[in-house]
Amino acid sequence: MSSKTEKLLSLLDGQPVIPVLKIEEAAHAVPLARALAKGGLRVIEITLRTGAALESIRRVIGEVEDAVVGAGTVLDARQFEEAAQAGSKFIVSPGVTRELLAAAGDSPVPLLPGAITPGEIMMAREAGLDFLKFFPAEQAGGAAFLKALASPFAGIRFCPTGGITAANARDYLGLPNVICVGGSWVAPDAMVKAGDWAGIEKLAREAAGMK
Repeated sequence: MSSKTEKLLSLLDGQPVIPVLKIEEAAHAVPLARALAKGGLRVIEITLRTGAALESIRRVIGEVEDAVVGAGTVLDARQFEEAAQAGSKFIVSPGVTRELLAAAGDSPVPLLPGAITPGEIMMAREAGLDFLKFFPAEQAGGAAFLKALASPFAGIRFCPTGGITAANARDYLGLPNVICVGGSWVAPDAMVKAGDWAGIEKLAREAAGMK
């Protein structure tokens, strides 16, 4: 196991579900992170899909002591650097490229790159990465496909995301090569917009119990 994989796994600390968050308003970031952490989901991924993402990362890091914040949907070396400078503890990308691997190689911040094909998995493995994101999980073949990868890639473990819900999360978490899953169901857009932090805390507590 690589040292960066060890670092990332220590950050996850056995958390079964990683909230994947698309935050439209930075003002929502702190109460959202607090609700998730209170429900048992300290580690969160704030995706760089909105203009508020980097500011949201900075606010949570500065104001929510319990939270461990990573940046998601990082597509290139520039975004990797921006996310790292914002204080992200880990970086998540939907795919794997040589540019991203080079950026990660020069940084102490661990990268969790997406890989779904044997070729992509082997490319990441050659770069010393043995913990990968499997995305989009449901659309790429789901739990059955991941199970089939366990034998030829015995040393590789995954965090599947994409189409993961409360209804199917345990199908993935029961696989020997799955460490955790990523999902947005723990922080629905409607609840975030309504400021229903108690409702989100409840969803987080239910997800945290999926060990």
